[in-house]
Amino acid sequence: MTPDMPPLFLPPHLAQAVWSGHAFGAGLAPVLSSGHALLDAELPGGGWPCQALTEVLQAQAGLAEWRLLSPALARVVARGGHVLLLGAPWRPQVAALSREGLPADRLIHIDVHTEAERLWATEQALKAGCLSAVLSWLPQARAEALRRLQACATQHAGPVFVFRPERAAQEASPAPLRVHLGLGPCPHPLLLRLLKRRGPLLEHAIELPHWPQGLAALLPASPGARPPAVAPGHPRPATHEEPQHHAALDRAPAWLGA
Repeated sequence: MTPDMPPLFLPPHLAQAVWSGHAFGAGLAPVLSSGHALLDAELPGGGWPCQALTEVLQAQAGLAEWRLLSPALARVVARGGHVLLLGAPWRPQVAALSREGLPADRLIHIDVHTEAERLWATEQALKAGCLSAVLSWLPQARAEALRRLQACATQHAGPVFVFRPERAAQEASPAPLRVHLGLGPCPHPLLLRLLKRRGPLLEHAIELPHWPQGLAALLPASPGARPPAVAPGHPRPATHEEPQHHAALDRAPAWLGA
């Protein structure tokens, strides 16, 4: 629909599923708050959709997933649910995630390697009757496979996140929500671009200054301050020229970058 079209008079159960291109869609499926107020304000319904795929595109897997999703995943756990990880590029650092509200007994890490194994395991997770958040890394998934997963996701009570490389942005996808996740300049806030949503196009990136528990105190106090550069995974020992309050934020260890 466009703004100049005449209004449609539909039964209430159908009217809720119809949305104009200039406005947010108000679907029937529930949503889960992302835990980021700036992001919720731009998501249809005010949060991550449940009963549907959310596609997260990245330049490199394993860099920022936990920082983006941990507030919402903690809500799933608080309701008695579990978090299922399928084909994750890194083994979760359970002590750090526990501080984020994700205890080890609520994390289910499933080791799958081939694309066929990943797709099969993801489909089975979506068909399970328990409350869970499903996180699946599918770097080579084709559109037809994603359509099958989207059909399964409509019967799944929790949120479903599919992680794919950023080049997939040029491909068609059945996911009603597609986002590109990246990092800004040091101290590396999350930068999120909404590539597809049931609503108007958002041309600017959303900056989310969210870091793991206990890390914010180690960041530079001034917005213009920049901690010294370090090699990924190998923090340098401090010297008399380097402040000792900085932290390596890129990829050491894996959960910290995520």
